[in-house]
Amino acid sequence: MPLILMTLFTHPTVDTMSQEEKRFFRELGERIAQLRKEQNLTQAQLAEAIGTTQQQVASYEVARLRVPASMLPRLARTLGISVEALLGEQEKPAKRGPTPKLQRHLERISALPKPKQRAVMEVLEAVLAQAGRS
Repeated sequence: MPLILMTLFTHPTVDTMSQEEKRFFRELGERIAQLRKEQNLTQAQLAEAIGTTQQQVASYEVARLRVPASMLPRLARTLGISVEALLGEQEKPAKRGPTPKLQRHLERISALPKPKQRAVMEVLEAVLAQAGRS
């Protein structure tokens, strides 16, 4: 397959980006890495939550690959911020310390597929119902 056709059918790399695009994706990758670390997520865990591979997450974080626009809502939801904040269009409010563990778990649960979310809710409801009888 000629190189030009291969380029059309593969993820665009930094080699095909303008300087402005490179800067944008480098900053986006840095934000993704920082937010992922704040959530105590590994690249593999983030990849699973957004439906991609650990290698792609690593490539997004170092701006080796462009993050597809279709991936932005999933990334933002998983990382617990708005798409605008992920894109750097609004300042993320300053934190007052580490995110509480329960909140991190809730954010991760909200990123699960709906059937898995329902299963988690059933378990929680059963535990809470039992605790209410005590």
